[in-house]
Amino acid sequence: MMLNLKRRPDTKDVISLLRRIRYPGYDADIVSLGVVEEVSLPEPNSVAISLRHGGTSDERINRVVDEIKTLCAKTLKVSKVEVAIHRLEPELGERTGQVALEGVRHVIAVASGKGGVGKSTVAANLAVALRRLNYEVGLLDADIYGPSVPMMFGLTQARLKAGQDSRLRAVEQHGVSLMSIGFFLTERAPVIWRGPLVMSAVRQFLKDTIWGEKDFLIVDLPPGTGDAQLTLAQQVCLDGAIVVTTPQDVALLDARRALRMLKQVHCPILGVVENMSYFVCPECGAVDELFGHGGGERMAQSENLKLLARLPIYSEIRETGDQGTPIAALLPDHPAAQAFLQLARDVAQQVLEVGELSNKP
Repeated sequence: MMLNLKRRPDTKDVISLLRRIRYPGYDADIVSLGVVEEVSLPEPNSVAISLRHGGTSDERINRVVDEIKTLCAKTLKVSKVEVAIHRLEPELGERTGQVALEGVRHVIAVASGKGGVGKSTVAANLAVALRRLNYEVGLLDADIYGPSVPMMFGLTQARLKAGQDSRLRAVEQHGVSLMSIGFFLTERAPVIWRGPLVMSAVRQFLKDTIWGEKDFLIVDLPPGTGDAQLTLAQQVCLDGAIVVTTPQDVALLDARRALRMLKQVHCPILGVVENMSYFVCPECGAVDELFGHGGGERMAQSENLKLLARLPIYSEIRETGDQGTPIAALLPDHPAAQAFLQLARDVAQQVLEVGELSNKP
């Protein structure tokens, strides 16, 4: 992008400029990876930029800072470039945050690069499928702006309030303990919050909810690479993340960004789930790959990850979700429910390889 230097640059100009800078070791720019936290122009002829840093080494981030200062001074013709580094955690360690949730053995995040790929459907049915395998399961809806768990579990009228001890009681449905901002809102109320409030809400749901004794807590993250994801990485020790995508290239592009953000904050990646992989004709049984073929598998191979599942398109998946009962609970013998059950087995096997819960089925 050519910047018009006859006028004072605005924040959009600065962000466009920052997209030219690749993060060392990654084939992606620092904006797409979520490294750029905030951009401002506090006074004429100056630029202030805040960067998120979740790594244990300063070498890469220092290289980024030097490149930012050089590029801004040369292209924007500003005399003052201030770059602040927001460290996500003094010691993130090898597995993100080092604080375990009370009573929760394993925390698994379900992420996606963009909306509309069925991430929440995967998270809801994964939680139910794990419960069918006799694990104790919780599901946290961390999508503050677009909570869908209440609808998927038939709880749109449920409302929660904090108790006298300020702890939150999770709602039980289909054997899964649930928490969502949707339990505090009317059905049509929008959430109009800035980043700090989103981070505070996710933090409270994680730490102040009485989850009980749980083998797994599934966290349904919002799409993209924002505050909720970083808060989760800071606050608790994640045992792994699942990246959900659909086969087409535009979804894969955003999925890679989410994947790289998770890697940057040292979150182990359990694998890739390719959702809406194919449609099976109910009349003749013919398979039609509506959104292309093999995109999730190619991404998994290129990132040296496991393709956990290729989930089919069935109208029953949407219908059961809209009706308030995930297909894994309502129609357990349906091919889609069986696919989610196999996904749950694979996820559990990966997480439990250390043998902590190997006595469970």
